Amino acid sequence: MHSFELDKKDVQKVKAALAEGQDAIETLLRDYHPSEIAILFEGLEKEEREVIINLLDSAQASEVLSEMAEETHPEELLLNLDPEKRTGIVEELDYDDATDLISQLDKEEQNEILDELNEEDASHIRSLLNYPEDTAGGLMNTRVIKIPAVLYKKDAIDEIIRQSEDMEEFYTVYVVDQKDIFQGIVSLKDIIKSRPEARIADLVVKDAVFVHHDTDQEEVARLISQYNLSSIPVVDQHMKLLGRVTFDDVIDVLEEENTEDILKISGVSEDEELSGNWKEAVKSRLPWLVINLGTAFLASSVVRYFEPTIARIAVLSAYMTIIAGMGGNAATQALAVTVRRISLYDLTDNQAYRTVLKEFTVGLINGAVTGLIVFLFALFFDMNTMLGVVIFLAMTGNLIIAGVTGAGIPLVLKRVGIDPAIASSIIITTFTDVFGFLFLLGLASQLLL
Repeated sequence: MHSFELDKKDVQKVKAALAEGQDAIETLLRDYHPSEIAILFEGLEKEEREVIINLLDSAQASEVLSEMAEETHPEELLLNLDPEKRTGIVEELDYDDATDLISQLDKEEQNEILDELNEEDASHIRSLLNYPEDTAGGLMNTRVIKIPAVLYKKDAIDEIIRQSEDMEEFYTVYVVDQKDIFQGIVSLKDIIKSRPEARIADLVVKDAVFVHHDTDQEEVARLISQYNLSSIPVVDQHMKLLGRVTFDDVIDVLEEENTEDILKISGVSEDEELSGNWKEAVKSRLPWLVINLGTAFLASSVVRYFEPTIARIAVLSAYMTIIAGMGGNAATQALAVTVRRISLYDLTDNQAYRTVLKEFTVGLINGAVTGLIVFLFALFFDMNTMLGVVIFLAMTGNLIIAGVTGAGIPLVLKRVGIDPAIASSIIITTFTDVFGFLFLLGLASQLLL
């Protein structure tokens, strides 16, 4: 099995089959997995997607919709379907996937779909809609296998079989008391291997990892990854079992969070859709570029201040871009590593201090090595030892600044409650440009004139 990617040839085949008629497209779609059809939808027009969804049975259509990229708006595709077809698809979806789709619609449209469902399904989805989408409650599926701790092995197995009829996959059984208070977990393997007279209360693992409904999705993902869990139980403030978050939902969270951080570090708003048009891109990026322009004026003011120095030693202008560019690159490296550390761990004060100290050391060593290279370059081409010394000191100093700011600024922003990925890149660029020019031109003014 190989990974499937959007290919023009596949899209053209689908379009050609659509033009031929129903039999041709149905025959072609048999060669594609629902997740692959979801990828193909990215290259098709809205009307073409609607034709294909209507040709698929409810089970296949539900898989396609749940796998579609958010930017292709699967919720609109669902809304435009015939009510009977739409109801069949929603009933096939897991509650968390159905909630993800329906939550993208306005209240009136949500109620229109929910009113078509049976009372049990509608109740589960309505309850999930009340949780913020970036929390454990917003991620969880309320379909779980839960059994009372007082049951014996045979009765427990009968109960698991009964509950599993409405579930596709499960690996862990949750144990509760008579009031649905979470007691722990028990694996199917332990139940099956236990003695016939064994009670679930004797098999339960009581120190199981769990999350509350308001736990942030990044923390949920971290716990599932740290403890290698297939799913994690979600409870309320009274420890009542509400549902579970599965590892496949966490994969989506990690991808979403990583994309968000990459866009923020690059000075792009998280609101910009990756497949959006040029208007959305301009609206998202222009404000950050304007802010960056303001910081660029600050760096240029340093250059203006030292115009007499540059006029007398014109060769300095050639090295200014090197010093500033190297500082920017070094700061970006430190920033990327630090933001990643912050997203994975809740750093203590001591760990934060050690992170900055590490980047200081890295900046000092890298600055000295690259500064020495540029020193030799200046010595060979410009025949000026003192110029080489100035460049060496400026390079070393700026890479130290780059390391300290690249690590320190996101830590400070985190401390004051600001997302460290949002403004870090713009701030550190300002620091490395300003100090790079200041070190080079200031030292040149003192040592070369």
